[in-house]
Amino acid sequence: MTERAVSDLDPSTASTPAISAEAAAQDAAVVAHQPEHGARNSRVIWLLLAATFVVFLNETIMGVAIPHLVVDLDITLSAAQWLTTAFMLTMAVVIPITGFLLQRIPTRPVFILAMSLFSAGTLIAALAPGFEVLLGARVVQATGTAIMMPLLMTTLMTLVAPADRGRFMGRVSIVMSVAPAIGPTISGVILTFLSWRFMFWLVLPIALVMLVIGIRRVENVSETRELPIDAFSVVLSALGFGGLVYGLSLVGGVVSGRSPADQTAMWVSIGVGVAGIAAFILRQLALQRSDRALLDLRTFGSRNFAISIGLMTVMMAALFGTIILLPIYLQNVLGLEPLMTGLLLLPGGLIMGLFGPTVGRLYDRLGPTPLLVPGAIGVSAVLWSLTLVTESTPPWLVLIAHIVMSTALAFTFTPLFTSALGSVEPRFYSHGSAILGTIQQVAGAAGTALFITVMTSRTATVAAGGAEAIAAEAAGIRAAFLVGAIISLIAVVGAFFVRKPADMEQGAPVAH
Repeated sequence: MTERAVSDLDPSTASTPAISAEAAAQDAAVVAHQPEHGARNSRVIWLLLAATFVVFLNETIMGVAIPHLVVDLDITLSAAQWLTTAFMLTMAVVIPITGFLLQRIPTRPVFILAMSLFSAGTLIAALAPGFEVLLGARVVQATGTAIMMPLLMTTLMTLVAPADRGRFMGRVSIVMSVAPAIGPTISGVILTFLSWRFMFWLVLPIALVMLVIGIRRVENVSETRELPIDAFSVVLSALGFGGLVYGLSLVGGVVSGRSPADQTAMWVSIGVGVAGIAAFILRQLALQRSDRALLDLRTFGSRNFAISIGLMTVMMAALFGTIILLPIYLQNVLGLEPLMTGLLLLPGGLIMGLFGPTVGRLYDRLGPTPLLVPGAIGVSAVLWSLTLVTESTPPWLVLIAHIVMSTALAFTFTPLFTSALGSVEPRFYSHGSAILGTIQQVAGAAGTALFITVMTSRTATVAAGGAEAIAAEAAGIRAAFLVGAIISLIAVVGAFFVRKPADMEQGAPVAH
């Protein structure tokens, strides 16, 4: 075992020779896959990248369609929003469980399960006769989506030698950035000419092709263990992460002046979520002593992992907050049409993804600090500049700001992913991947809630002072970006403390 692995061991584990020997054997079993079957490894990774791109494309495709669904399905706007909220909730509930799932089930069955669920959900959505069936279809889709990203990250960490991980993580950033970025634009184009059902009919054949190819070509590359599942942990995970994300999703509506019942639901959900997560953490700390944790928190024994996760939380909150605010600003304040808004924000997402492989190669050569520091400064600078927007700001300035911020985020995500997962012991790769996915969902919900809350509160205050509606909303958006800019300073400081894992300086390329 490497020096880094030994130093990152939980103290209680390190003091027990039998467990240490078993841990060393588990790490060796994971690493053993790296020097073998280079062509097979490369094929598996590319198939997982393609499949993950397809499922992530679907994640953001519904937002633009909500007004159409309100009319076509004869439902309220709040009901239609559940098609997005339910997807997010399902992701938050399922992802923490994948750490256990990926240790128990081999790669191929997990891939088939994920793509089968996603394909089934997509078919049901395309044929849905009403809102209830469509909502259920979105939950099925989200279950498959939640499995894919941890599966991709864990497989990549298992198959790719440390010296090449930055390059491959750069390709993952294409999936994370480009697919969600083009989703709203694709749905906008489809809805201009066709029914909302074609959003699913478009994705379905691609998903089925990925499933068939996966059945034929994906091989089992992971090392599995027989582990009993702790049902109580599953319940606590669902209540904790699901409750918190749901409660945060209600914040914007409550601040906007919804009924006392909505306020009660928000506070109860957040309270249940916080209590559930606290109980979940205590349960995992007890179970991990016997290697039975649903989500093993010994990953946080690595200082580098903990710092990287903290920075990821800040960056994700800033990203999701910006994603929710910019369309509101462009449409409500500057008066742009939805399709034009999607097209204006598209270049930033594409640039973020296209920069991914380059940033990954630079990471392999230079390490995280030369990338993270300018990236964090760039994100902070853009957020500070957005505190100056008004009702007369030219859209092209917003376009430039979004492109600069997307480029800066490209310089942060790949180094953070690679440094975080490279800092944990190989037997914890699946748990580290699940923690990263969970943080994305929770931080995204928290960032959205924070930005919307500040915007709505400030807008109401300014409007009460006699300002016109557009000017008041512009003031609210500036205030939200100001809060985001202040928080971003944490990332600027933290960027100096992320280190490249020691064993990433070693190893030969095994997949291309």
